[in-house]
Amino acid sequence: MLRNVIFYSIDKAIRQYRKLAQANIDRAGIAITVDQWLVLQVIREKDDVTQMEIAEQVFKDQASVARIIRLLLNHGLLTSEALPGDGRRSRLRVTAAGEKTLAAVEPIVLNNRQIALKGISEDDLTLLRHVLDRISANCSTLSSH
Repeated sequence: MLRNVIFYSIDKAIRQYRKLAQANIDRAGIAITVDQWLVLQVIREKDDVTQMEIAEQVFKDQASVARIIRLLLNHGLLTSEALPGDGRRSRLRVTAAGEKTLAAVEPIVLNNRQIALKGISEDDLTLLRHVLDRISANCSTLSSH
């Protein structure tokens, strides 16, 4: 039975969490998607990050990340400045409006996490993190061959 497959349960939990997260962001009247927020957050946290690095961080393909970046630029949440000496690359920066959006979303994200993790002990979370890291490592080892 499908619901007995652990990966089905993991995917279901992630999808339900993302649905909750987006609904709460929308309810607060903030015009940003979870994926856009993730990309903005990565750019804010890591100076001079490449689109490939962003894609790896947010588990998206590069084409999706490029679309998200274009949207964020068009909405004034990001700026792009050419790197001196390298006409092919540019540096992405979060604008003041982007910072304001990130600040508005932060309490929602914290609340979402609190809702999702209700009744789960720190020991359970540590064990879950360990098990998920092991699964990820197992898959990474096999996929790199």
